Amino acid sequence: MKSFTLLAAGAALAFAAASGASAQDRLGGHPNLNGVWQTINTANWDLEPHSAQEAPAASRQIGAIGAIPPGLGVVEGGTIPYKPDALKKRNELRQSAPQNDPEAACYLPGIPRATYMNYPFQIIQANDGDLLMAYEYDSANRVIHMGDVGIPPIDTWMGTSYGHWEGNTLVVTTLSENPGDVIAPGGAQNPGVTWLDRSGNYLTGTATIVEKFTLKDKDHIDYEVTITDPTIYTKAWTMKMPLYRRVEDNAQILEFNCVPFSELMLYGDLLENDGTPKK
Repeated sequence: MKSFTLLAAGAALAFAAASGASAQDRLGGHPNLNGVWQTINTANWDLEPHSAQEAPAASRQIGAIGAIPPGLGVVEGGTIPYKPDALKKRNELRQSAPQNDPEAACYLPGIPRATYMNYPFQIIQANDGDLLMAYEYDSANRVIHMGDVGIPPIDTWMGTSYGHWEGNTLVVTTLSENPGDVIAPGGAQNPGVTWLDRSGNYLTGTATIVEKFTLKDKDHIDYEVTITDPTIYTKAWTMKMPLYRRVEDNAQILEFNCVPFSELMLYGDLLENDGTPKK
């Protein structure tokens, strides 16, 4: 299924390039969102306001290279409204980072995190039909099923996304985002949750994620996300940030297959100090 989706993504990318769709102002009567987009913020480190901090691991080896940059936050009101038990879990996840962060293990990032990671992503839009969003990180991708919100058949890492237009705004609702059990360093299997950033903010499989993409001008999208999850939040909450078009002549998403980069972290306990398998 993943191979089929990737092939479809490649075909759509080739079609968009060949047709010059990104040069058109509108497609099928709607704003043209085709292009390579990226955020410029610190949301992937922490959605909430935060000060600069030293690297969460291996600071002796990497020094300031791995330090956490400061950020004003992207959450309306500044703070995610966790219930007390959920806040306790968030703090536990934060203490376990970076090893238990799905990003470190090269797991699919989920929505909305895939949008504001430090990698570009591409929107592929035609005159009609579904949209495709392809992400550089881990070759992740998702189809935006244009039409009524349905009932997803299964839970998945990226959930199932349904889209419609409200005027000039693309509204996308994502449901059933649930990674299931995940392998932690050392081989333990733990119930997984979708991390929203590197600081342990998270949502569960019962969340409803509503994204709004509004083309502000040809090179900027106003991006807004509202998350509702009564199991862990006291109320729905919203984050906002701009998306910037990559305008260089050769703008494209490249391959970042991070699986080999995570293997030592996940399975290093099976090796001797010299790198040979333990007997």
